Amino acid sequence: MKTATIHELKKELQELPPKQLADLCLTLAKYKKDNKEFLDYLLFEAHDKPNFIAEIKKEIDEHFEELKLQTNLYYVKKSLRKLLRVITKYCKYISDKALAAELHIYFCQKLKASGIKYHKSQLLVNMYEQQLKKINTLIHALHEDLQQDYLNDLEKL
Repeated sequence: MKTATIHELKKELQELPPKQLADLCLTLAKYKKDNKEFLDYLLFEAHDKPNFIAEIKKEIDEHFEELKLQTNLYYVKKSLRKLLRVITKYCKYISDKALAAELHIYFCQKLKASGIKYHKSQLLVNMYEQQLKKINTLIHALHEDLQQDYLNDLEKL
């Protein structure tokens, strides 16, 4: 079965009546949890990105509070990877490189301040360095004025 292109889908969706379009969106939301979360973001959160970023940071803070109780680096690594998947998902929703860089910088700051002995695990060190590379890539895609602000934050890490 051949999948239609985005252009073809857009053309077909524009011809549908609003009621049928709403039904299609609801069917899509029922199909997969990610679709439902993304539709939720688009409908309720997209208009207030600063508040959405604050909520994500609060979620990161809560996650790091739970990690302080964990002493086994294996479980810390698994938990941090899970958190990074969530952050990456939110960055896709936002689709703003400046805000994505801000979230990844915040993650690295929280990791350094958390007291987790990530230097003892090469996997955690690699994870941290990967985040620094990702931040660097995101920063260099920004306007020069914004780059300087985020580069200053990156140097502190």
